[in-house]
Amino acid sequence: RQIIHADLDAFYAAVEQLDNPELRGRPVLVGGSPRSRGVVATASYEARAYGVHSAMPMSTAVRHCPQGIVVRPRFDRYREMSRRVMAVFQDLTDLVEPLSLDEAYLDISAAVERSGQLPLGVASDLKRRVKAETGLAVSVGVASGKSIAKIASDLQKPDGLVLVPPGQEREFLAPLPAGKLWGIGPKTAERLRQEGITTIGELAAQPADWFARHFGKRADSIRAKSIGRDDDPVQTERSPKSISSETTFPEDIGDPATLRAELTSLTAGVAQHLERKELQGRTVTVKLRLADYTTLNRQTTLAAPTGDAAVILETAWGLLQSELMPGRNFRLLGVGVSAFGETPTVEESPQLALPLAESAGL
Repeated sequence: RQIIHADLDAFYAAVEQLDNPELRGRPVLVGGSPRSRGVVATASYEARAYGVHSAMPMSTAVRHCPQGIVVRPRFDRYREMSRRVMAVFQDLTDLVEPLSLDEAYLDISAAVERSGQLPLGVASDLKRRVKAETGLAVSVGVASGKSIAKIASDLQKPDGLVLVPPGQEREFLAPLPAGKLWGIGPKTAERLRQEGITTIGELAAQPADWFARHFGKRADSIRAKSIGRDDDPVQTERSPKSISSETTFPEDIGDPATLRAELTSLTAGVAQHLERKELQGRTVTVKLRLADYTTLNRQTTLAAPTGDAAVILETAWGLLQSELMPGRNFRLLGVGVSAFGETPTVEESPQLALPLAESAGL
């Protein structure tokens, strides 16, 4: 197989610079106001040079980059540009798996065979077409598997193109930080560092029983990916893993009645989304961010799937109540539902609140 991971560079900021020539070459911060607890959605590469990054509080970003130009997001415009880019992708191959507005996997195996070009030539042509037809730059990784292509696309940003030849996957991965591997989040990477494992090559050298002890049911998948084996197909239809909604408050909130009112509003939106998607889930999650930016995730597994707003609200409220205490205030609140279509096992205990894993889905 020949798989491309295509990732538009600083997408929101790039669209703003495309539409407004006065912003080109200048540090652009797309997000909320620094005076109302806004956060950075995307920073242009000119702003990233000052240490600004996505999800940073806008007030912090402005301190790092005082000359930065704050622009409010225009999501309708970003969706429009995303559709144009995806149309270019789909003109090349029917096997396109969008991951978000600004990135996708493409299986170009048939396109390579049809055109007689090498994969590098197909990828180069794709980059040129995206630039010519949308004005946007896209970084591309080409490899035999999705996880390797995604890592490759990130190595020479912006406007990068990295090819991993078949048979050289393990060699390519070996010197890279372990945290770049799919399934290795920051907390896991830190645990690995404590054991002296800092690169993917050092991770791949561990025996099978070591992976089993450290990763449980994910052991085989992570071990395979660490040595460059990834057979996951490009999926043209993706089911959502979770439905969630969150809000950042203008001022910290500690009052239970106010928090319940906010939770009620968020839950209603989630329930409506579930109804539109005809989904029911067994796991209810609450996300909380304290005044000092500490983030808490709590979840409960229900005995049966639900999409009912009242059930979701009462479940989420029970999780939230357990975190209320005198003097504790919250700057962000979120609620989500996941585990769609799953059936309970005898080992699972309904209504058990647990901290979420690194990828909470919120």
